[in-house]
Amino acid sequence: MIENPPSALPPVERLTRYTPADMAEILGDGDDAFGVAEYGLTWLPKEEHFGIRLGGRLVAHAGLRLLPTAIGGAETRVVGVGGVAVAAGVRGQGLARRVVAGALEHARTLGPRYGLLFCRAPLVALYERLGWQALHGEVRVEQPAGPVVMPLRTMWTPLCDGAHWPAGPVRLLSLPM
Repeated sequence: MIENPPSALPPVERLTRYTPADMAEILGDGDDAFGVAEYGLTWLPKEEHFGIRLGGRLVAHAGLRLLPTAIGGAETRVVGVGGVAVAAGVRGQGLARRVVAGALEHARTLGPRYGLLFCRAPLVALYERLGWQALHGEVRVEQPAGPVVMPLRTMWTPLCDGAHWPAGPVRLLSLPM
């Protein structure tokens, strides 16, 4: 376990790159680091990356990507959040909260009113503690063979004051992030 002195809060940094080796540094080697391979989805890479280092080692990550979306038939953009990861030896120290908050701070400068993410059911409570809200209707996402219903839980968070998720069907007009 990597020790994080209680008085030292590691800064969130904007990463100039995020490679498969960086991801392996956080999550270890494996074909299904996020536990979503069973769904057979094709994902887009993130465009912007944020991380936390402890002792020079990358131990947490969150990525962002602007995505075209239709909500209730009206087209808009959302900031997709994904690739959230915290190394096993430092979980429970608030690093997920810090790295997601750092990424969302930047997301608020990009223009869209909403942040969007997809997660496995066991992570819903974590994201709710971070201020995210679950969407309860179906969300369709693009895939190479055509749109499919997203099998993972879809969650959103406001990126500006007064933002409320609109009513109506949701369709991500791209591959998911």
